[in-house]
Amino acid sequence: MTRTIFPMEVADLSAFAKSLRDQIARLDHAPSHVEMLNLLSRAGGYRNYQHFRSSAGTTVAFPDGVAGVEAPPADETRVARTLRVFDVGGRIIRWPSKRSQQELCLWSLWSRIPPKRSFSEREIGDLLNGFHLFGDAALLRRDLVDLGLMRRNRDGSDYRRLEKAPPPELKLLLQKLPGPTKKAA
Repeated sequence: MTRTIFPMEVADLSAFAKSLRDQIARLDHAPSHVEMLNLLSRAGGYRNYQHFRSSAGTTVAFPDGVAGVEAPPADETRVARTLRVFDVGGRIIRWPSKRSQQELCLWSLWSRIPPKRSFSEREIGDLLNGFHLFGDAALLRRDLVDLGLMRRNRDGSDYRRLEKAPPPELKLLLQKLPGPTKKAA
């Protein structure tokens, strides 16, 4: 069975080693293989191994300007399945159950949010309500923040789009997305 190799580049090896040491010291047992993958990923600045894996295939710009891994080709099957949750106007009809499709929907919303603009909670909610039909702007706001596509103040008074390199599927999704709300990222 072939294994996919996920390279990890660490900007500060000393900070990485300290973080890993501290995490292992808090354990009362020897970490399993999966626990070790999560510890290494957290020491590298990721939430867990799954977060690291999902980030490993995209191009990442490091502080010193070193380019990361080349982006893989777009997953056309994922895009085709995600397109099913959009109506002819390009609005999300229902929230998909699969996380990979949810993330692609969030990226499509991210592409429609004006960059470098501050929004109140009401303003971002109103904007998001124009892009979906299932009536849960709070879910979308929370998921955009959790995925790191937006940041917000603790009191919810300021929401801003964070600029990131989108996945290759976003461009394909936006090309195939019907309706007037279609916009390039």
